[in-house]
Amino acid sequence: MAEPGFWDNPETAQSFINENNRLKKKYDNFNELNEEAEDLEVNLELIEEENDDSMMEEFEESLAQTKSHLEKYRLGMLLNGKYDANNAILEIHPGAGGTESHDWGMMLFRMYTRWADQNGFKLETLNYQAGEVAGIDTATIMVSGENAYGYLKSEKGVHRLVRISPFDSAGRRHTSFASVDVMPELDDTVDIEINPADLRVDVYRASGAGGQHVNKTSSAVRITHEPTGIVVASQAQRSQLQNRETAMNMLKSKLYELEEEKKEQQKAQLEGEQKEIGWGSQIRSYVFHPYSMVKDHRTNYETAKAQDVMDGDLNPFINAYLQWKLSKRNPE
Repeated sequence: MAEPGFWDNPETAQSFINENNRLKKKYDNFNELNEEAEDLEVNLELIEEENDDSMMEEFEESLAQTKSHLEKYRLGMLLNGKYDANNAILEIHPGAGGTESHDWGMMLFRMYTRWADQNGFKLETLNYQAGEVAGIDTATIMVSGENAYGYLKSEKGVHRLVRISPFDSAGRRHTSFASVDVMPELDDTVDIEINPADLRVDVYRASGAGGQHVNKTSSAVRITHEPTGIVVASQAQRSQLQNRETAMNMLKSKLYELEEEKKEQQKAQLEGEQKEIGWGSQIRSYVFHPYSMVKDHRTNYETAKAQDVMDGDLNPFINAYLQWKLSKRNPE
């Protein structure tokens, strides 16, 4: 950073500083954990000498806190992908099934919103289209904060719900599907070529959750990348120009993800693996009836506390996914 010319390219310089800060934070967190562990050792020795029950209660509280800090640190150390530290763009698309699937999409929207709130991430709704009867037709949210993409990349795929339908007067059991797509937000240091001639741009009036207008003018922007069929939309910003810029950034992220998926498919073919990427890749089942269970089909992690999961308790699934990915990179 002290070298002449470091600030000649401000974007590259800022990217370097951000990476340096992330590494420094890992280093500082490790030292803090080490100090906590040493304090626990000293306190334990005092307890053995004093035989004081009140000191033991305080020790157990400190131990639980250190365990929590250690788990968070270990989870963070697993996030070493190229764009894991970036913000995440998360899209929810209900599957076939009308109102049932639209309602399931809304339930997932609520789940991710609660997870973001509980874990200190900032959340912005970029695009929200309500379903005709209930739920959502589609929704896109930006989750901002350190390692947002690293955590949420575990959610990419098809999510399956089994429950007694609240929309079925006969009280029958229904199965619904929704697709979740997750992409890293990319900055200007990532070069993705987009030919303007390949784009179709439509503008329309924005509407928010519940159908209320957030703008009376046609400020919302939808961009279709005709060679790939990718469609992105933004209605969160006040002006059409801002929404267009947001949508273009989303398109850039989607095209990047598309290239990464192609590489994964080619790698799988070379390794003789059969991987399904996209709508066919059902990753998790949420069962509310005849029993309560949420199970991830990649890691086999499961819990009977389905309501806790729907209330945002996703970290055990994220942790299991990251450990699973690590084991696939480093097989025994």
